[in-house]
Amino acid sequence: MSMRLRRIPLFVSLLVSMVLWVVACQPQVESPDTPAGSPAANSSPVLLNGTGASFPYLIYQQWFSEYNQLNPLVQVNYQPTGSQVGIQQMVAGTIDFGASDVAMTDEQIAEVEPGVLLLPMTAGSVAIAYNLPGIDSGLKLPRDVYPEIFLGTITNWNDPKLAAANPDLTLPDRPIILVHRSDGSGTTAALTRHLSAISPQWESEVGEGLSVAWTSGVAVKSNAGVTAQIQQAEGAIGYVEYSYAQQLGMTMAALENQTGEFVLPTLEATEAALSDIELPENLRAFVSDPTSPDAYPISTYTWLLVYQQYDDAAKAEALRNLLEWCLTEGQASSPALGFVPLSDAVTTRALEAIAQIKS
Repeated sequence: MSMRLRRIPLFVSLLVSMVLWVVACQPQVESPDTPAGSPAANSSPVLLNGTGASFPYLIYQQWFSEYNQLNPLVQVNYQPTGSQVGIQQMVAGTIDFGASDVAMTDEQIAEVEPGVLLLPMTAGSVAIAYNLPGIDSGLKLPRDVYPEIFLGTITNWNDPKLAAANPDLTLPDRPIILVHRSDGSGTTAALTRHLSAISPQWESEVGEGLSVAWTSGVAVKSNAGVTAQIQQAEGAIGYVEYSYAQQLGMTMAALENQTGEFVLPTLEATEAALSDIELPENLRAFVSDPTSPDAYPISTYTWLLVYQQYDDAAKAEALRNLLEWCLTEGQASSPALGFVPLSDAVTTRALEAIAQIKS
């Protein structure tokens, strides 16, 4: 499968709209009327409401929009509120499906009476994006440097450690503006899981999770919010899902991986990182520090969270049909939007899980 990227104006427009929404602090609530699983089987429209991870927002919007065009009776209202909210709403039973970059824990699943299925839908990486006038490429961040930036112990762009790693760049004497998430975020979980794996200081002082006690930096809500803040502030650096950085042409750093190679968050590098993962029975697995010399260090699957049992038979059928389409025809949209299509083996496992959705 070709990994060549192409721009999709529709999604540049969607992403810009989302960034403006965050900056204005006014969520754009879509007003879908109804979604239904299979038009051939259902004569009435069905609405599926979901919320959660912003990490896969661009591809979910693409899938749900395309599927609605093919099946007008099926409409999906998905709000990118963050992985933590997606999990909370699944436990509360207030949505039809959730989304999270950390799936759910066994304890959280045990709280859900209808049962929960964790479905890997796509995969991506967490880019370290920055805004440094005059340096549009080439920044390298060693494994002993970028944890210190996120800890707030390296505070200036011409710090000796940064300068030593980038002898071909003229780094300016200006403060680093660190930008991080304020909401419970799977993107944060992926980053902090990796930082905990490579930095004992990070592990002991901050640790990993959807939300952590940051020791420095500016807190902003959602991937789109972090993206907007980095773009607005010269000297800023932060972490965003790769598709956001790619679609908006942001400048990204190359990170040193476990083998000492400096790697950008390309689709090929993300795919190499995922080669370390063998999915268990529950389809929940992570890679905190991939071993391949070609791997980008911060890569992850992202999951949809669905109930095993639905009271509404039409919703159950609509959801099964939608998810089957996303895992098959829908995967073709992944590379252009900055996501890695699932392997045949992972797709087969996810399709088997979808068959367990009952009413």
